[in-house]
Amino acid sequence: MNISGVDFLCVPTRDFEKASAFYGDVLGLERSKQWGSMPAQEFETGSLTLAVMQSDAFGIEFANHSHPIAFHVDDVEEARAELEGRGVTFEADTLDSGVCHMAYFRDPDGNALMLHHRYAPPGVPATGE
Repeated sequence: MNISGVDFLCVPTRDFEKASAFYGDVLGLERSKQWGSMPAQEFETGSLTLAVMQSDAFGIEFANHSHPIAFHVDDVEEARAELEGRGVTFEADTLDSGVCHMAYFRDPDGNALMLHHRYAPPGVPATGE
């Protein structure tokens, strides 16, 4: 076996229409493949496809992601301000790890998300490493 990549990451939802509006309209991700008539659609991030799926339609019990999906942005504070203007609530102040800035928030289903920007070159350890 030769795993050569990750095709997509599934994001669970209880309400596909609400989640689709959040990922497509609030976050501004490009909508791509709709899974036929199923309540599921793919969203492009530039490096990884997110497949937003209404769990119960696939016979799966809903459980949200507790560890964040980190969205790369050029400027965390600018992106944060833009999302706050669209009604997104962040869980804490922006964190500076010593190598990157991070700002945590959640989607309407409680899935953990993060704005992220690494400003230090690779190989520089984060604070505490």
